[in-house]
Amino acid sequence: MNKKYFENVNTLEELLKHHHPDNGGNVSDMQEINAEYDKLFKVLKEHHNNAKQGDIGYADSEYSKNMYDCENDKALRDILNKIIHFTGIDIKLVGQWVRMSGNTYAYKKELKGIGFRWASLK
Repeated sequence: MNKKYFENVNTLEELLKHHHPDNGGNVSDMQEINAEYDKLFKVLKEHHNNAKQGDIGYADSEYSKNMYDCENDKALRDILNKIIHFTGIDIKLVGQWVRMSGNTYAYKKELKGIGFRWASLK
């Protein structure tokens, strides 16, 4: 499998910021990245499903209850595509959370529309 975009990248944020059209990248690169991501996600999901088949009690474990499925993954990518062009902010993926810091106030209206919430003490 060709891992052209994911081979030498440290974070998903780094990859998206570099190639996103709003940051000087182009649409065809983003389409290739999304396609490559979909393939890698499918491989990981199949590997995970094969590994869990023999595990007794796996379906009831905390780990299995918190696994991303394809719909959650798509929703996360949709959100990242909406915010990746914001400047002056830092984006971190923490489990199932997208945590942002920096000049978020400048994007308050857009972030609220996407469904972000503020936690001033975090």
